[in-house]
Amino acid sequence: MEEEKKETVATEETKTEEAKPVEEAFVAKDVSVSELNETEVELEKADASYTATNIQVLEGLEAVRKRPGMYIGTTAGPGLHHLVWEIVDNAIDEALAGYCTEVHVTINPGETITVTDNGRGIPVDIVGKTGLSGVETVYTVLHAGGKFGEGGGYKVSGGLHGVGASVVNALSEWLEVEVHKNGGIYKMRFENGGHPTDRLKLVGKCEDTGTIVTFKPDPTIFVETTTYDYITIRDRLRQVAYLNRGITIVVTDARGEQKISETFCYKGGIKEYVQYINHNKVPLFEEVIYCEGSEPIELASGTVSHVYAEVAMQYNDGYSKNVYSFCNNVHTHEGGTHEEGLRLALTRVINAYARDNKFLKENEDNLTYDDICEGLTAIVSVKHPNPQFEGQTKTKLGNFEVRKILSGIVGDQLNRFLMENPKTAKTIMEKIVMAANARLAARQARDNMRRKGGLELTTLPGKLADCSSKDPSVCELYIVEGNSAGGSAKNGRDRETQAILPLRGKILNVEKAQAKRIFANAEIGNMIQAIGGGIDPEFDVSKIRYHKVVIMTDADVDGSHIRILLLTFFYRFMRPLIEQGYVYIAQPPLYKVDYHGKQYYCYNDEQLEVLKKQLNLKPGYPFQRYKGLGEMDDVQLWETTMDPKNRKMLRVTLDDAIAAEQVFTDLMGDNVEPRKEFIHENAKFVKNLDI
Repeated sequence: MEEEKKETVATEETKTEEAKPVEEAFVAKDVSVSELNETEVELEKADASYTATNIQVLEGLEAVRKRPGMYIGTTAGPGLHHLVWEIVDNAIDEALAGYCTEVHVTINPGETITVTDNGRGIPVDIVGKTGLSGVETVYTVLHAGGKFGEGGGYKVSGGLHGVGASVVNALSEWLEVEVHKNGGIYKMRFENGGHPTDRLKLVGKCEDTGTIVTFKPDPTIFVETTTYDYITIRDRLRQVAYLNRGITIVVTDARGEQKISETFCYKGGIKEYVQYINHNKVPLFEEVIYCEGSEPIELASGTVSHVYAEVAMQYNDGYSKNVYSFCNNVHTHEGGTHEEGLRLALTRVINAYARDNKFLKENEDNLTYDDICEGLTAIVSVKHPNPQFEGQTKTKLGNFEVRKILSGIVGDQLNRFLMENPKTAKTIMEKIVMAANARLAARQARDNMRRKGGLELTTLPGKLADCSSKDPSVCELYIVEGNSAGGSAKNGRDRETQAILPLRGKILNVEKAQAKRIFANAEIGNMIQAIGGGIDPEFDVSKIRYHKVVIMTDADVDGSHIRILLLTFFYRFMRPLIEQGYVYIAQPPLYKVDYHGKQYYCYNDEQLEVLKKQLNLKPGYPFQRYKGLGEMDDVQLWETTMDPKNRKMLRVTLDDAIAAEQVFTDLMGDNVEPRKEFIHENAKFVKNLDI
């Protein structure tokens, strides 16, 4: 699963250097951290004579082109798609303002994007402060738009910085805007990073309103790729449609011989979103609990506005907590005050109901938030006129007033729901009490493991061949399938920085198991012990002993299954490992060719064919196809898979937690049908299947 191009738990290949000799052409290079830092220091060393002549003033959109990462995060694939999100956000803001009902997004031949909405249309009259039309101002001046409160153009906006349209323009080879407004059709074109080819012109008449934006990303900025991924765009727009009930979003891919088009419109909004997330799980009851409301707040300007909040919840028979929060359509990955408000409400209401209805005895402790959230899928969506974001990735809501607003709205309406639906309330309480009992049993198992040294850093597992360095930033832990491969890895490793932990068989599938069984599993205990950061909910990524946790398994069906089991465990119990990029997958070669006393390694069929041509090998020339790590001795394993100068590794990243949740549930859960669907859809991509 982790090797598929479009997987949600995506794998990102490490940077490679092109090798000139034939024998080096099939081995990727992994630049070490120390080498990289030294190189960067030399490259970034500033002029020693720092005077006024060193001060560079970047005007207009020049600053965006000079430092695009400051505005879109990266110029790789995610940054390329971010351009689409910025223009779509403008259209959705029109919907939030109550003027837009349809948004059309089209991927055109030539990798251009067209976004059409039926909103009010960008203003075409002259802006006093700039002397330019509203269209030219929005697309050429940073921090210009109707989203900053004073003009009253928008009460709520998903745009965090008001730079979306101008940034897209700056990073495009060309961009065209067509506005339908006041009975006229207005057009304007920009080229070479946002330079107007002419002023805004009236070119026709119309009876509708709206904006049509078409742009082509600049290949000199997006040097890695300018190819859009339909699945990525489709999934994001489907999410936007769920979060804005009633709006119609049409996404079309017009690049192939046959157009692909999908339409999303959800009258139930986030209630339907919860059902979608739970569609391959077993809900404990059909109804989705829904709470909504608004509260007035006074803004810094002295004006009064409103915070609107809605929450949808449904329990399933699983064991994981799935709470996803949004503010103004922005996914707040790190949570924030709206999630804190939900936590306060759930804990207060559920414990009060449990005691009043004898689900808890007087001498028993309160139910915890983790008890209450086991098997819960919830969407929290807030619309705020002045959101304040914080956190490492600016995706944590910080407005203090939201906590109280959410707590009040959810508390009152959830309490009423439980009172009016005693049968459903009983089902919920039985689920939560069962989770509490499992927690107490898991605590006992943890205590037993601690007594055995399983959760402490002072005692390491006997199977672990540790490295001598104590600096986590340079240390690597190889989790290796089988004792045979583990032995080769131990003998071939760099003992200074590389530790080896062999696995005996397949670990427990944590997706199906209760916590008590998980903590009692010896192989899982060894991993917890070796990695050193503990386990959810107390997992502390700052205490891990290795900044590379490398999964090294055979290239067969069993090896793939073990990788999935390990990724499932890390996702459920050590998620920050994946979120912060500490999990890797080793890429041992598939082929070895002996030719004139030299050994050549290839990692896929394409490389093998290239090698055959370069060496001018005759048809039928023998070569070895590795089926397992155990077929390589310690020298071969080091040279091909573990040597930082030659190895090739995949870094596991988490692009979309909601979609990742569904992937793990579908592939590793109890329900068989989703796995059948996955096999049918992906069987065509399988190559070299070893059974």
